[in-house]
This record gives sequence, structure tokens and C-alpha cells, in this order.
Amino acid sequence: MSSPKESSRKAIVIGAGPVGCLSAISLAKMGWTVEIYEGRPDMRLPASKAAAQQRSINLAMSSRGIAAIQAIEPKAADRFLKAVIPMRGRMIHSVEGKQESQVYDRDGQCINSIGRDFMNEDLLEDALTLPNIRVFFKHKVQSVDFDSRIMSVRDGDAERDLQVQFHFCVGADGSHSIVRRQLMRVVRMDYQQEYVPHEYLELKMPAGPPTSIGGDPTFLLDPNHLHIWPRHTFMLIALPNKDKTFTCTLFAPTAEFDRLDAPEVIIKFFKTNFPDALPLIGEAALLEDFQRNPRSSLMSIKVRARPHLTSARMVCNNLNIAKPYHYRDRAILLGDAAHAMVPFYGQGLNCGLEDVRVLDILLRDESVDPTAYLEGEEDPRLAEALSKYSESRHEDLIAICELAMDNYVEMRHSVTTPAYLFRKALDNMLYTLSSQRVIFSAIMPLLARVPFPSGTPAGWLPLYTMVTFRPDISYSTARRVAARERQIVAYAGWASVALGVGLLGITCNAVLRRLCNRG
Repeated sequence: MSSPKESSRKAIVIGAGPVGCLSAISLAKMGWTVEIYEGRPDMRLPASKAAAQQRSINLAMSSRGIAAIQAIEPKAADRFLKAVIPMRGRMIHSVEGKQESQVYDRDGQCINSIGRDFMNEDLLEDALTLPNIRVFFKHKVQSVDFDSRIMSVRDGDAERDLQVQFHFCVGADGSHSIVRRQLMRVVRMDYQQEYVPHEYLELKMPAGPPTSIGGDPTFLLDPNHLHIWPRHTFMLIALPNKDKTFTCTLFAPTAEFDRLDAPEVIIKFFKTNFPDALPLIGEAALLEDFQRNPRSSLMSIKVRARPHLTSARMVCNNLNIAKPYHYRDRAILLGDAAHAMVPFYGQGLNCGLEDVRVLDILLRDESVDPTAYLEGEEDPRLAEALSKYSESRHEDLIAICELAMDNYVEMRHSVTTPAYLFRKALDNMLYTLSSQRVIFSAIMPLLARVPFPSGTPAGWLPLYTMVTFRPDISYSTARRVAARERQIVAYAGWASVALGVGLLGITCNAVLRRLCNRG
């Protein structure tokens, strides 16, 4: 039986993904004794890497994720920035094979392609360098009693059940979170899980031949773009890798995938819809990927607050409002466990890492002391920090989940429409005229102390810029600003129409008068 050390309280982190590892590093640096429990085998093993390659969408790390890692583990952020491939915009591929670059930002800011396994392993290695962190692989959580602070876990190697004591639990165990299910037993939580009627399948585009004998392989496409083949109801995307390959992902309705049931049908589908991508992927490789790689589902998860009675004897006097992400001073949900989202804004992991940064700030603001603990009592500082997290974070997480779903329509359809291109040009023009550039390095020290310093950003800001390149602006603020800007554009449009009608009326009236006078 594992029990906490007397010198400091024990925090257990469920899930050894990037969010779990960064959470563990954050808590360990505050002085907690940390244990990470992961149900899967060690991701560094060759067998684990082979399995991961079959269904892992490349990560697009943006300023939010970088800011979070920089705030918690600056050396890791520096390493990642050296390992990424910057993508300065989207490259739109038409059915005819034409390519059109759509840059992300007027100042040349980029999103960054990075391998999920590389990033995860690197953060895990960082965690393991800290003496107060231990990691247990193939340890699957069975149940959690938050009131007694005891977790039941199955040791897969020893094939036995263990009882683990803890003081604080972080649920970073993904969209199918066992910690979330256990929390729903003690927190009356509105939980929404929506499967999107679309699926995805990963494909591989190989590296190109070297340009000279004995030279290095080359990229078959421009590596500094996220490549998109938008086809209205489905799309293909490609992200560059360090080994000069591209990770391609086909997103399509389930019914469309069901029709791709024979080699000749698959080849015809790609020849018709992605004629320039097919020869780069290769017909044999395409069919092999369809045969070997699994089709994966897309889901969105939201949790909402609901009234919660803390105990039967308090029914008459005290009605508590339970926030959806935490329970007392015992547990909190971070990352996909709290807000799984579709990947179309590239913010799933960035948002999860930002969760850690926000929680880190709140724990420090409340002066939570890992050594201050009275047996059987609640830690009021920890409880207050977790409550503030739920109170402040909820609107942001709902906002980005909904924005991510909206962006799917943009990526697979809107990017090719005249209305979208006009609005993007208008956004960039107004942005250039009214807003000054915010230097990431200048705001970074503040982001380690304040969750979102820019509560009311000045000037005109495109939504994509706020979401992707401005970690000082919360997701909910970004959505509110974008809604206000849409209203301004709409009012300006109606005003232009009214002005046009008015001028037309004046002109017609003048013409009629002249005709009458001549008569």
C-alpha cells in the first residue's frame, strides 16, 4: 500500500500524456510528492511507439501551448521550439491541383508541427528528473474514493489490486476519463459527450528523393504550410515531420468512409478528389494505410455546473453550487478529461497545457502549501484555488470547444469561398490599421503570474489571431470580441446598402425631375 510522506502531501496524476506530465512537473516544483499512474505501457518502448503511429494526429503547437510550457518548464519549451517545423499559413489545394497560400498572421507568426510521441516522451523525461516524481505504467485506475482519499488501481504486471492513499488527485486521463466518471458520483455534473458523425484516418506521405547523390531526403510539399484539400463535406490535411515525411489525415463523414470498401473504390476516390496528393502518397502505400490504420471517431465533451447538496443534513439551510471541474480540495479535471474537442482549431493540447498554467498560477496565488496538512480536515486554500479554477475556466472551455467545431466547416469548405476571402482581407486590413504587434517574449513574464492579462484587448483583432497567437487573451474574450466585430461588419454592410439605395433614390428622383421639366 502506497502512503504519503510526512514531509509533504501526495498528489496523484492520472494519465502520463503531455498534460499529465506538465501537471506533475508543476506540482513537484511546488513541493508536492507526485505519483503518475498510466494504464498503458511505457510510451518509450518500441511496441508502444508502433501502436501510437497508427492513430496519432500530429500536434500543431501554438503560442498558448508554448506559453504554458515556458511558464512551468522553460528548458522544455526551448527544446521544443528547436524541434518544431514552423507553418506560416494554410496551403489550399484545389481539385485542379492549384495551390494558394493563406498566411496565418500579418506579422509572420507561425503554428508549429511537432510529433506527439516526441513531445510526450520529452516531458516525461523531464518529469522523471525531479526526485519527488514517480511514474507507474500499466497501472489502471479502478475506482477513486475522494472523501476517504483512497484510489484502487490494478497493477497489470503483478496482476494485483493496490490501494493508494493521496491528498490531491489530478485527472488528466483523456476523453474516456475514469476520474471524471468517479467525480460524477460526488459532483452533480451536467456532462455532454457528442460523437461527431465524421471520422478520420491517418496516411503517410513519404520523403522525396535527395537533390544530389548522397544528399538528404527532401520534402514533397512546402514544409512551412499546413496543407489542406477542402472538399466541402470532407477534407485531407498534411503536416510536415522532421524526417521530411508528411502525416496526412483524411476527415470525412462516416457514410463516406463506409463507401470506401474496396481498393479500386479508394483509388478512384483519391484520383477524383485529391489528384495531386495521390502520386505523392503512392497508390500501394495508400491502400496499405487504409488496411492497417484504424478509422477513429471524433468527439466533443463539455461539462456544466449544477446545484449540488453537500450533505443530507444541510438540505434546509445550505445550497451549494458545484463547479464542474473539481471536488472540494480533493480532485480536479484537466485536458481532454474535462473538455475533449475536435482537432480543427489545433487547440486541444494547447488548451490542456494552458489548463496547467492557469491552475499553477491559482495555486501559487492562494499560497497552497504542500506541507501544511491536518489529518481529516479540508485545506481551505487548496479548495479555494480549485473553486476559482472552475469559476474562471468554464466559459473559456465551452468557447473553444464550440469554436473548434465551427472551424471544421471553415477548413473543409469556407476557405475557398469569396465571402471568406473578403472577410479575411478586411480583417487583416483593419488589424494593420488599428492594432500594434504584441511581442510574445515581452508578455511571457506576465503570463507566469496572471492567467489572462488582456481582458479588454484594443484595436481590431482577427479571431484566429486571438485564439492562436495571443495567450494573454482568454478563449471566451476572443469569442466575444469576434462576435462584436461581426456585428460591426454586418452593420457596416447594411449601412452601405442603405447609403447605396439612398443615392440611387436621389439619382432617380433627379432624373425624373429633368424628364418632367423637359416635358
